[in-house]
Amino acid sequence: MTNQTSAMSVASRPISAERVAVPILVAISISHLLNDLIQSLLPAIYPILKSNFHLDFGQIGLLTLTFQCTASLLQPMIGTFTDRRPQPFSLVVGMGFTLIGLLTLSQAGSYPVLLLAAALIGMGSSVFHPESSRVARLASGGQHGLAQSVFQVGGNAGSALGPLLAAFIVVPFGQPSIAWFSAVALLAMLILFVVGRWYQAKLADLRAKPRMSEAGSLFSKRRVVVSIGILMLLIFSKDFYVASFTNYFTFYLISKFQLSVQDAQIHLFIFLGALAVGTLLGGPIGDRIGRRYVIWLSILGVLPFTLALPFADLFWTTVLSVIVGVVLASAFSSILVYAIELVPGRVGMIAGFFFGFSFGMAGLGAAALGHLADITSIATVYTICSFLPAIGLLAYFLPKIEKPRA
Repeated sequence: MTNQTSAMSVASRPISAERVAVPILVAISISHLLNDLIQSLLPAIYPILKSNFHLDFGQIGLLTLTFQCTASLLQPMIGTFTDRRPQPFSLVVGMGFTLIGLLTLSQAGSYPVLLLAAALIGMGSSVFHPESSRVARLASGGQHGLAQSVFQVGGNAGSALGPLLAAFIVVPFGQPSIAWFSAVALLAMLILFVVGRWYQAKLADLRAKPRMSEAGSLFSKRRVVVSIGILMLLIFSKDFYVASFTNYFTFYLISKFQLSVQDAQIHLFIFLGALAVGTLLGGPIGDRIGRRYVIWLSILGVLPFTLALPFADLFWTTVLSVIVGVVLASAFSSILVYAIELVPGRVGMIAGFFFGFSFGMAGLGAAALGHLADITSIATVYTICSFLPAIGLLAYFLPKIEKPRA
């Protein structure tokens, strides 16, 4: 019991007096890039799968739902477990699941096997995100927003590169060429093994130091619960809207502007690149001006642009998608760090819960919006989704946290 309690306090102990472990932050960000590059291959090849397996939009949404739900259901449980017993080399194991899912996807000959591949990739994600978030926080030197942004921008960059690589590799060479990306997974496993050794040494070093008492939340339990509920609604609005892009933007562009699959995927790459820029900016800005203000501005502030997008031509659709991506993506780093500050000492649980909830909302959004597209049209999906950022008004009710805490 003593070892469990010690391990639980280690991951969230204040480290503001330490320097940022830049090589580890870079390594974990690159790992996130490689992980999410692989994961983004699935939605990037939806046009190919739709044609090869004669899928409707509802079945495409179910693929995303399978991947996202596998990740969302397991992440909070894994995060809670590793709060008590950190597992430095679980990151390598998680990437192994992703590798198996990747190879399964490349050889899938039926829709059930596609669902199995999606589930395996989701399992890899469920292990990767809670523990890698903890590593980023341990390496932050107290600059938690910066560390989360650096970590998450790797994931956004990987998500942006996936469709681009799919356009130039998978589209010309077909579904079996997905197996070529196994080299990416193996590289990520090597990097994560090195990170795991640093993580293991860091835990041993912190356990050897005198234990510091863990401060409780500044707010009542009821206030914390209400605030977490508001944050969940904000993530719901953000991820449902982003799901309309990551899963159906290529179909929207092909339908409305008669673009080719490759050209549409390049536009998707531009949007995902904008998400990466916004993610990188959101954390450091939150460290400086306060996370509540970033949350407020990033969700509600994007509303005028989302309302205009369904009526724009191709040029302005591209411009608006970039603005929406940058502004909207700045929210998640601040939301996650804000939630960790609301519930001190539960880094893995909170990271697992919010990553899991985000994945779940993205999956649910993909399935729901796919069904909506089937019964109406792709254009209708974007018109309805344009109102979702109005939920950002709820950020007004979040309590102020003046000083970030470990």
